[in-house]
Amino acid sequence: MSRLDRHDHDLRFEIGFATECGRRPDNQDYAAARIGRPRLDARRDAVAAVADGVGGGKGGREAAELAVRCFFDGFFGLPGSLGVQQAAARSLDAVNAWIVAQSRVDPQLAGMATTFTALILSGRAGHCVHIGDSRLYRFREGALEQLTEDHVIGRGDFKNILRRAVGLEHALRIDHAEFSLRPHETFLLCTDGVHGALSDARLREILGFRESPDALAQKIVEAAITAGSADNSTAMIVEILDTPPMVEREIRDHFGELPIVAAPEIGNLIDDYRIDSLLAEGRYSRLMRAHDLRGGGEVVIKFPQPRVAADKVFRRAFINEAFVASRVRSPWIGEVIEQQPERQTRLYSVMPFYDGETLEQRLQKAPCVSLQEGAQLATRLARAIAVLHRAGIIHRDIKPDNVLLLKGGGLRLIDLGVARLPQIEDFPPEDIPGTPSYMAPELFSGAGGDEMSDLFALGVTVFRLFTRAWPYGEIEPFSKPRFGAPASLTALRPDLPAWLEAAVAKAIDVDPAKRYGDVLELAFEIELGARSGSPAAPRKIAFYQKNPLLFWQGFSALLAFLLAWALLRR
Repeated sequence: MSRLDRHDHDLRFEIGFATECGRRPDNQDYAAARIGRPRLDARRDAVAAVADGVGGGKGGREAAELAVRCFFDGFFGLPGSLGVQQAAARSLDAVNAWIVAQSRVDPQLAGMATTFTALILSGRAGHCVHIGDSRLYRFREGALEQLTEDHVIGRGDFKNILRRAVGLEHALRIDHAEFSLRPHETFLLCTDGVHGALSDARLREILGFRESPDALAQKIVEAAITAGSADNSTAMIVEILDTPPMVEREIRDHFGELPIVAAPEIGNLIDDYRIDSLLAEGRYSRLMRAHDLRGGGEVVIKFPQPRVAADKVFRRAFINEAFVASRVRSPWIGEVIEQQPERQTRLYSVMPFYDGETLEQRLQKAPCVSLQEGAQLATRLARAIAVLHRAGIIHRDIKPDNVLLLKGGGLRLIDLGVARLPQIEDFPPEDIPGTPSYMAPELFSGAGGDEMSDLFALGVTVFRLFTRAWPYGEIEPFSKPRFGAPASLTALRPDLPAWLEAAVAKAIDVDPAKRYGDVLELAFEIELGARSGSPAAPRKIAFYQKNPLLFWQGFSALLAFLLAWALLRR
């Protein structure tokens, strides 16, 4: 068995394999993996390959090993400017010619041939190069898919006889497929000693175990032997841990060609997604719960509402979400599932279905959020925002509607369509969106948004988390508010401590220079206060700020008294 780890330009994967002779006296399978080495190889790709020798005795093993080793030498010696498909075809053609020649000049190798199946990892793309009846499977989100076709006669007594193999004939016909790589998916390469003995259901069951690639490969081989496999059994597992981020041009090209059409109705079938229910509908988008008929599992699909905004604005929002998803992987940030271009026929984005509710929904329920619960939610949300800020991303629409509270206690910050991204074209100034009640004063003056405006929105969200009110009142769209003194948190919730009011007041100060240095400072202040109970020095709040209505009622009564007294004196 062997195991190989690699981190290369953010492509991370792990490989393991196992092989057994089974009932055969010798092993004619051969499996290996190789990664392009800097300054030694022309290519930086990674290749995992299996081959099953044909011809018996020395010939079968020789053909299998020659095919894999010589393919590696040829492929990694060709320049990276040559596409993967072309480089693989040239290499395999040379291997085929060599094996055909050897079988003719050496009587001990006469009739030797081999199957050949390779998985090539190149950036964000996977490639399959295949000939014969060894196989490549993809296991993704609980679903198993065979990516290769068996080149066998498939009828009667000759059903297992190969009709295509390396070394079988001069003209080599190779199958090639390209597909997008996705984190957390697993590939299985195996010979017919495995797939001939194990059903797809059994393979899916074994691949569902959360074990290392070596352990999975060994389990598969042992299961094949136990099931009565009479042939050599070889399995190679390639687990994708992470993929390189998409570049903006790739995302823009993909979304730029997709049409914007009316959002579907419940029961419609869109690109093998069955629309099951409506989750939410807003002015700009419709969120639908759907079932993925290809990969299985529940997802949420966001469809744009046509004729509400310019196409460019819509596409910018979907590009933003895909761009963030390709660069930020965090348990605090909502994911976007990358779609294969050949599958997607219209503009939408797909997200996992998170079982829970929004913070806004929680605020509509009794009882009010307690100090401990609120402090925990506030610090988690601050950490989610900090993840984005470390990546140079400004959310720009932080509010309870965009915070998901998961049933298991987790939290996800979602809806990154209006985010400001580093070195990426922004929305036109007149189209920069946001929710007015959570927008910092500087945004109403034309600022594009930064960490301080996100901090302000976080402060407003925390204020609302505890009080269900807005510190500066609910602001109507398209209005330009005047920011006076904020409402008092402790006046609305007398059970809360003064240090919490002081912390929130600093985060929502009208002057950005007077706010915290970053969102984590606010999180630390709240976390420390909730744990120790020691108050941050509270600022003195005027009676007018605590209860302006009572202040003006008293002031009016005083004026009335003075007026009456003056009239009586006359």
